[in-house]
Amino acid sequence: MADDLFSGIANDCVQIEGKVLQTFQKNFVQVQNILDQNRLLINEINQNQEAKIPNDLTRNVELIRELNNNIRRVVDLYADLSNSFTKSMDVSSEGESAGMTRSDGRVGQKRIRSSN
Repeated sequence: MADDLFSGIANDCVQIEGKVLQTFQKNFVQVQNILDQNRLLINEINQNQEAKIPNDLTRNVELIRELNNNIRRVVDLYADLSNSFTKSMDVSSEGESAGMTRSDGRVGQKRIRSSN
């Protein structure tokens, strides 16, 4: 019975770790895409600034707004990553408190001796 409890906890931890990893990967890909887009925006802003053409300078206002919005999105994605990591650590520590921690940091199973 105790073995079922601990194997259930271990399975839950593996599932949670998988979900957290998926969230990390998804968010990091999104962040990288936004940062790549920001690099292009900054290049265009610099070119417009150097050209000093009135229409291009006016366009820079729009480009800078887009750049600022992208930065906000990156901050939000990192906040989501931080929250996911914190939640996974909370769940992980709950699992560790329910079982013994092995030397490799993974939750082990307690052995219950019979009274016979």
